[in-house]
Amino acid sequence: MKKHIQIFAFFFPFVMLFTKVSSQENRLQQYIDSALKNNIALQQKSISIEKAMFSLKTAKSLFQPTLALQGSYQTGEGGRSISFPVGDLLNPVYSTLNKLTSSNNFPQISNVETNFFPSNFYDLRVNTVMPIYNKDIQYNKQLQQQQLEIQKTDAEAYKRELVKNIKTAFYNYHAAMRAVTIYENGASLANEGKKVNEKLLANGKGLPAYILRAESEISQLSAQMNDAQKQVESAKMYFNFLLNKGLDEHVDTTMNTEWELQQIKQENALPVSVSGREEIKILGNLVELNNTVLQMNKDYWYPKLNGYLNLGSQSNNWKFNQQSTYYLGGLQLDIPIFNGKRNQYKIRQAELDKQTASNNLKQATQQLNLSANMAKNNLSASLLNYTASQKQLEAASAYQRLIERGYREGVNTYIETLDARNQLINASLLININEFKVLIAAAELERETASYQLQSK
Repeated sequence: MKKHIQIFAFFFPFVMLFTKVSSQENRLQQYIDSALKNNIALQQKSISIEKAMFSLKTAKSLFQPTLALQGSYQTGEGGRSISFPVGDLLNPVYSTLNKLTSSNNFPQISNVETNFFPSNFYDLRVNTVMPIYNKDIQYNKQLQQQQLEIQKTDAEAYKRELVKNIKTAFYNYHAAMRAVTIYENGASLANEGKKVNEKLLANGKGLPAYILRAESEISQLSAQMNDAQKQVESAKMYFNFLLNKGLDEHVDTTMNTEWELQQIKQENALPVSVSGREEIKILGNLVELNNTVLQMNKDYWYPKLNGYLNLGSQSNNWKFNQQSTYYLGGLQLDIPIFNGKRNQYKIRQAELDKQTASNNLKQATQQLNLSANMAKNNLSASLLNYTASQKQLEAASAYQRLIERGYREGVNTYIETLDARNQLINASLLININEFKVLIAAAELERETASYQLQSK
């Protein structure tokens, strides 16, 4: 039992540290997830993606047949007409037949005059058209698919930029909060120094000027603290703006910066790569899209073959019977022969567009590589500055303690205590700035290398 207690006591601090780190890491991640869900600009991009998806579905639907109910009704009188001399042609024959048969079975008929305008005529049909072979439809589907991929990748790029801005805003808010604490600690030291001077003056060992100087220092620190508090409010409002929340919403700044810095040092040793950047993927998709347009223009001479079938009824006076119903089907072929070389000009334009897209891809890759390496150099320099500021803070803290003790013992002057206190405050502010510069530089490098793991839906 005692052995189990010892083992538990040994591992308990590590378990608590892991739990604390995970909780703090998840807290920032929760803010990021909330922003990715509620950011208005990202919602607009989601709408664009949805529109692109419907455009792709529309392109796919072109492969299916189309059915339409079509109808027409016409009636009229007058205008041009045509005469049919039916009576003149048949009446002599009918007369001869009546004489031969000694009957009146063949009556005389009149000539017929017919107008061009139909009278009370209707035509109602179901029209079906089916594309049998059409390369343009296939290319249109491919282009819409590529457009959809570009829209999705653009949204991913915006997500990464949003994540970087959220982390930067979170770190700036945290740094501003810590700066307020530093000024509060400085003001506390200044108040303590004022009390010491008041005791020395009461004992006849101090000077009234020292008390006035202490009050001036307290006022100065109070003004600096007010400025820092304004920066806290501004940073808080901007952070909540990115999260699409109320500007006065509470922000939990609990985080384990030491653990974060250890992770950053390990990641800084990794090589730089921009192969995951969405901007490169978008430009690559644009090259493919322009290549599709080029192939479509080159295949202009491919024939287009459609089939059609009409099932309907047409007659006068709204008659509907076996004689009025009909069907009409067939094939429609379209083969381009000549159009003034417009297709050749389109091919040349598409080739130039593809070449431009390829050049943009090469240039962007070089620029992104440069930006990523500069971001890594900035992170390395920030880490070195942070290490130097740690040593500076240690020296300033030790120096301030020695001078403060010497002043109480009458060895050092009050001016030396002020100088030591200012050095401590400045060193504290410097390490605060450098610490969060490291975190912000790491967020920038993470953005430049697209190393943040986005959750795909």
